[in-house]
Amino acid sequence: MHRCLHYIYLSFILGVLLSACNNSNTTPTLTATEILPAASTATSASTLTQTLAPTTTSTSTVTSTETRTPTQTPTPTQSLTPTITPTPTFTFPTITTLMQANCRYGPAKAYLYAWGMYPGDTGTVWGRNYSGTWLWIQPDNIEYQCWIAASVVEIQGDIFTLRVASTRLPHSTLYGPPQDVTAVRDGESVTVSWQKVNMTEDDNRGYMIEANVCQNGNLIWMAVATMENFYTFTDETTCPEASNGLLYTVEKHGYTDPVPIPWP
Repeated sequence: MHRCLHYIYLSFILGVLLSACNNSNTTPTLTATEILPAASTATSASTLTQTLAPTTTSTSTVTSTETRTPTQTPTPTQSLTPTITPTPTFTFPTITTLMQANCRYGPAKAYLYAWGMYPGDTGTVWGRNYSGTWLWIQPDNIEYQCWIAASVVEIQGDIFTLRVASTRLPHSTLYGPPQDVTAVRDGESVTVSWQKVNMTEDDNRGYMIEANVCQNGNLIWMAVATMENFYTFTDETTCPEASNGLLYTVEKHGYTDPVPIPWP
């Protein structure tokens, strides 16, 4: 009995040893264990590939930024402003009065008195009549203009640089203009007549005619004053232009509306 137990014990020991030897020589089990690092390597490679993906995205972003760089616009060349040359200021002629004289509302003695000029009085010439025998001036001692004869003043400057002035007469409605105006020719004489206008002695300054008449083949302008209700002109018939005239009633404050003369 004891011997049988001994054999059984030996058989058990032998079986354990054989089993241990078989486990140490099993290749498939060891091979399976070595494959695990390969799986881990594959996993690592997969992870590396995913990590590279942002790098590709970053490259794309850089390319997009370079494409959006705006083209530089050239700065326009500044043009130089031309220099403006100042226009010379015109200097009006001036006058100094040589003798006592009347400055009038028109360029002839027929016009009403406007202002008295005395020796040494000065003024500025603003205009002239066609021939330059009368000057339209601004006296230095009054605020309005009047006409003075060039023969009674000393002139500083060239009056013919000035325009021929056309000025307005002071207007009056205190009395009416002449009525029934007629004109009759007798050869080279033309007589203009009208009805008398009743005025007070203090106001009455008679009548005035501004006329263009033919003399020596030329149409001549003139102004005449009269206290009568008629006036006779020398007027030839050799001028190509027609003679004509205007008639005014005159009182001390001014002139009525003019009446055209029916020149024959």
